[in-house]
Amino acid sequence: MTRRLVPRLAAALLLAIALLPLMPATARAADPPPAGSATARSAVAAMQPGWNLGNTYDAIPDETSWGNPPVTRALFKKVRSQGFRSIRLPVTWGVHQGTAPDYTIAPAWLAKVRQVVDWALDEHLSVLLNMHHDSWMWVNNLSTDHDAVLARYTATWTQIAAEFRDEPSRLAFESINEPTFSSTSGDDENYRLLAELNTVFHRIVRTSGGRNTGRLLVLPTLYTNADQGRLDALAADLAALHDPMVATTIHFYGWWPFSVNIAGYIRFDATAQKDLTDTFDRVHDTFVAHGVPVIIGEYALLAYDHNRPGIIERGEQRKYFEFLGNYARKQKLTTMLWDAGQFLNRTTLQWRDPELFAQIKSSWSTRSGTASSDQVFLPKSGAITAQSLTLNPNGTDFQGLRYGSRNLLKGRDYAVSGNQLTLTPAALTELAGDRTYGVDATLQARFSRGIPWRIDVITYDTPVLSGASGDTDGLTIPTQFRGDQLATMEATYDDGSNAGPAGWTPYQQWDTAFTAYTGDSIKLTSGFVNSLKDNSRVTVTFHFWSGSSVIYHVTRTGNTVTGTTG
Repeated sequence: MTRRLVPRLAAALLLAIALLPLMPATARAADPPPAGSATARSAVAAMQPGWNLGNTYDAIPDETSWGNPPVTRALFKKVRSQGFRSIRLPVTWGVHQGTAPDYTIAPAWLAKVRQVVDWALDEHLSVLLNMHHDSWMWVNNLSTDHDAVLARYTATWTQIAAEFRDEPSRLAFESINEPTFSSTSGDDENYRLLAELNTVFHRIVRTSGGRNTGRLLVLPTLYTNADQGRLDALAADLAALHDPMVATTIHFYGWWPFSVNIAGYIRFDATAQKDLTDTFDRVHDTFVAHGVPVIIGEYALLAYDHNRPGIIERGEQRKYFEFLGNYARKQKLTTMLWDAGQFLNRTTLQWRDPELFAQIKSSWSTRSGTASSDQVFLPKSGAITAQSLTLNPNGTDFQGLRYGSRNLLKGRDYAVSGNQLTLTPAALTELAGDRTYGVDATLQARFSRGIPWRIDVITYDTPVLSGASGDTDGLTIPTQFRGDQLATMEATYDDGSNAGPAGWTPYQQWDTAFTAYTGDSIKLTSGFVNSLKDNSRVTVTFHFWSGSSVIYHVTRTGNTVTGTTG
């Protein structure tokens, strides 16, 4: 983007201010306590659990630009009533600023942010206020436009600190969201630039007076990433600050292949679990174990969105959030759910998936039992046989099965051997009724604590796909799902090589290569068809949650794409 350069004198003055000692000698304790004293730990612990007001004050150019309604105090009443004790308030400042040398934040915008902060504080919520999309809009140019960017960063935080200097201590500041830097030589330079920003931020807030002298300050790792090198670099920066009221933050959206549905990772399996535990262990061992509190400032799944159902199967979502909440609690990490409107409907103030939120909320205090699946598939015709699931008690005790208000009978309706739950043919026949395609009955597996595990009994037949033609905009394949649901898609050329945008795996990414959001079609995206070799047949295998697979063939010839069955 085009910026006016700061006049040389103003830039020099602001840079000189930025490079002053972290705090005046008179303001610093003669023998400061180690970073992460009990006060910082208690402040961060008091923020658990937290919720993000995403895609609102960080939206560009204004709060309603990305689909959410204007913020009301009723929203914070709702959030507090649901058990949240803090909010993270992402704010993009740059689109509401004047030009150099003052970079004045528009008074109306500052007043809006102030009102939201005050509403949240009045509802007894802690608030974490940050600088958000500025990170990639202009702060990322620090390496190539150093003096101008640093001057703007300094001016911006100077104004924010002055505006909120007398707010209660339950307001905390976060220096920058997901810091990234362009045109650098590598991580060493990136670490140095981030350390410079965090040092300037720290000095500005601490010397601005009022309650800012002891306010909790939250500093991110590079990219807000939890690789060990990122953690170690920030740990060194925090030690250099000699400040007892600092914390750090990372973001976590799960094992990437699972979080976006690529490479066949459709389940929250042992690999995805290990990615989570390894990440949280590194954060704990680097910071928490040494007295520095940690906030997971954003967590969710990258592909979770109420407008895009099916990318991550519902039961696998629940297992992920149940596991995450428990392990974060075990490692004493404060969590803040990233909600851009996909969890809480900001218009109705109702959860879009109450069952999922109940699972998230339960994970803040206890474990819940789950199972290998939340689906039992029965054929449309033919004999119904016994079906088994593996229970994951997670330290609880299995209590039984319920259908509506009726408890199913052990021995007649189901059997349990170890952690193997088996539904009898007689019970399944009764539950399936006339075997209409889709969900015929929903059971609850109940455990000694936590949230019951939902099990849908589903009637299905192998889906039927039809021939289709399209162009480089994509190919829409008429599909009779017949009660089944798409899990993933595999694509290879006749020579066995991978086809599709993700050339490193045959299992392509949902949304990038294919979608299935309607009940009558599967769509191959423009990205998929444009990635195909000309006149080279592709075998596409659609894998469904019942275990069924359907073979389909796709060929691109110039701008025409054809699909055939068999």
